[in-house]
Amino acid sequence: MTEEQGDPAYGRTNWRRFAVATAVPGAVVAGLVIGMANGAFAASFAVSGKSFKISADQLDGTGFSQYGGTVETVDGKQIPVAISGIKSGDLKNLCQSVRVPGAPISLTIRAGKDAPANATDLLIGVSELSGDATFTNINIGQDASTLRKGGKDAHGEVGAFGQEADHVVIDNLRQTAVSTTAGTFTLNGLNLKINLPDKNGNPAECF
Repeated sequence: MTEEQGDPAYGRTNWRRFAVATAVPGAVVAGLVIGMANGAFAASFAVSGKSFKISADQLDGTGFSQYGGTVETVDGKQIPVAISGIKSGDLKNLCQSVRVPGAPISLTIRAGKDAPANATDLLIGVSELSGDATFTNINIGQDASTLRKGGKDAHGEVGAFGQEADHVVIDNLRQTAVSTTAGTFTLNGLNLKINLPDKNGNPAECF
């Protein structure tokens, strides 16, 4: 992963080790964790707490922000996440999958194979993310309350760690998430399918 102005950055980022898919040292992870503890993000709905997988050949986003936060289940459980906000994004060959609780069955949604899927004011509560990312005009360590580029709701608490960029491209996107909201979500070539297990008893997933 490289920052477009020429500075080196880490690739193949894993949330459990580095928290976000950008060039951030260990101290930045601590800043994100503090943001979570302060409740830097509140979802507009109660989440189920069940994770789902999202993959795409490429995410091309205009206006990006990221900061730490939590989402809440109906019973009040707080789940720490990294909040990724994208003002407008195209996703090529999008896949979303979720396993049905208590059964070796999965639900998959696919779109954007011929024409990219598009989302506006996208907010994703991510627990793990990987891919090869390039950022344009990125600010790292910005106060989360001042974030503006990722959309009107993509900002955190005063004093919390944040980062934003004019543009982001992530190739070979793989992420595990617990929540997604969008102003609009256009799924070209939508295909929704219930998948039975394969011969080894495993349900189909995006990755």
